[in-house]
Amino acid sequence: MKVGLFDHIGRAGKPISQLFDERLRFYAEADEAGFYCVHIAEHHCSPVNMAPSPSVFLAALARETKQIHFGPLCYLLTLYTPLRLMEEISMLDHLSKGRMEVGVGRGVSPFELGYHNVDHSKSRDIFIDAYQCLRAGLETDVLDYEGPYYKYKGVPIELHPYQKGGPAYWYGSSNVTGSTWAGEHGMHFTANGPTAFAKGNIAAYKEALAKRGGPEHPKAEFTGGAAVGALRQIFVAETDAEARRIAGPASQTHLAELNHLRAKHNINELTSRLNVPRAATLDGMIEEGTVIVGSPDTVYKALAQQTAELGTNYILAYMMFGEMSIEDSLRSLNLFKTEVMPKVERL
Repeated sequence: MKVGLFDHIGRAGKPISQLFDERLRFYAEADEAGFYCVHIAEHHCSPVNMAPSPSVFLAALARETKQIHFGPLCYLLTLYTPLRLMEEISMLDHLSKGRMEVGVGRGVSPFELGYHNVDHSKSRDIFIDAYQCLRAGLETDVLDYEGPYYKYKGVPIELHPYQKGGPAYWYGSSNVTGSTWAGEHGMHFTANGPTAFAKGNIAAYKEALAKRGGPEHPKAEFTGGAAVGALRQIFVAETDAEARRIAGPASQTHLAELNHLRAKHNINELTSRLNVPRAATLDGMIEEGTVIVGSPDTVYKALAQQTAELGTNYILAYMMFGEMSIEDSLRSLNLFKTEVMPKVERL
């Protein structure tokens, strides 16, 4: 079992420069602590994400860390030209001496795509075309590609990734269609949502991956060669009560940021593109499994139970969220590192 980290980098009322400084300090500590990877979200026009250009933040992270892997989860391929993105990926892979991990997706929010004048009803087709073009460009010296949305002829590719064969690809999904697609393409995978909800998506991914014959970029550090993870907000304190005191308000702030555009557009019902159910209270989030907070023993037991039920080999821990202070976040990270992670890694 490996443990990685996830972050939206939500605003939470903090000055943006302070937000970035605190995150870089937090992930430098995580680097020293031996966490596997930092995965950064991409969202636009919403307080849930103050790093809407993940490459910019990751460039800074590359120079502040030494061993931890990192990458977007995910680049919204519908909002990039493949040629420019393949150059950014190659730059980041060199800046980090081969620690880049490439998460891809089309964008969960139709509002965000709409702000960029992208028709979300066409987003899957655009995404698939962009993905195929990106793959072609990272694997050649001269790009010749013709698809329904992207066309290149005789384009010289001067930048190539540091890693031989290029970085591994990752996909996060909250539905069976996306989970199956990720397995069919041999990607590494993370699920979202309540435990019962995530279970079906992980099963769909594993079935498709097995039919394919395994991951495209196998990783020896993961059983079976593929990372199969679940995203969970995690906060550790000396006692359950102390953990709840800090994580409760922070989780509510994050939830409000997560639902900001849905509220702005008066969307009260779940839709096909906003289909991850989420409890509205801390107790509800803990019960459904999306939030794990408490003493080291409480957190470990919850992670062990979920790991057994979901059949995962990767924990994607979201450990700094809402208005949580850097001091509280680092204290949680330290407790996790010393009292939880050694046992989790033996699962």
